[in-house]
Amino acid sequence: MISQVLRERIAAGDYADGLPSEAEIGREFGVARTTVRRALRALEDAGDVKSVAGVGRMVAGAAESTPYERIMNDLLGQIQSGELPAGARLPSEAELAETYAVARGTVRRAMRELETSGHVEARHGVGRFVRSPS
Repeated sequence: MISQVLRERIAAGDYADGLPSEAEIGREFGVARTTVRRALRALEDAGDVKSVAGVGRMVAGAAESTPYERIMNDLLGQIQSGELPAGARLPSEAELAETYAVARGTVRRAMRELETSGHVEARHGVGRFVRSPS
């Protein structure tokens, strides 16, 4: 049953950014983690999903990106859309690490890429801010 529901959601495009964690799926369906693992194994065996080291379970054939690239692209999208306007303070490394469920080093790499590309500036002891377009 779980694998069928997840398969339907995959077909509907609900998991373009990856499947929820085993714990989240277990809570949603009210089952033990071993039951969730069996359902996910069935999806993997059928070729519907695959495990990607450092990322989690992804829809097979979906475009893969590293965790730091996902963070960087998400923040860049927010900057370009104006959701994070020039001068806006970005969330802290700790907040981003928790939001994206990654290590702080992964967040630091995404921030370094955004700084190098000129989208973000770091102010020592204050934080990181969206740069004004030049």
